Amino acid sequence: MKAISVRQPWAWGIIYSTKDIENRGWPINYRGDILIHAAKKCTKKEYEIASIFCQSMGVSIPELISLRRGQVIEIVTIVDCKFSQVASGWGMPGQYHWQLENPREIPPIPYIGQLGIFEVPDASPVAAPVMLEIKKDSTTPGLDCGRN
Repeated sequence: MKAISVRQPWAWGIIYSTKDIENRGWPINYRGDILIHAAKKCTKKEYEIASIFCQSMGVSIPELISLRRGQVIEIVTIVDCKFSQVASGWGMPGQYHWQLENPREIPPIPYIGQLGIFEVPDASPVAAPVMLEIKKDSTTPGLDCGRN
């Protein structure tokens, strides 16, 4: 199944807040379910900047130490991707805004993230039970017509 690493607290915001945009410097043509891997790295400075932004959005985030990292923690559906020079809500100017819907928390799966889109093997010993459940519950078919 496709996955992408997202740094904390942004990964937390997708599942527990109103964060429905993932900002990236590149577009994605894929539409459908994707796993969110909470990246292991998050510096104190990155956390502080994110905290200030989240407060401006009316969102209080947990302490950095309590955020899961280095794990696949959720699944979300990518429904659209548009470039914008204008900031709006969670969307940053000059970025591609991946529109996210239907965030679902899953039991955490320890996993090493990668840059860009990557595959988490459905049959891996750690992930197999969760992946089977996700595929059974998934209602959004993927459309892979370009960059993964």
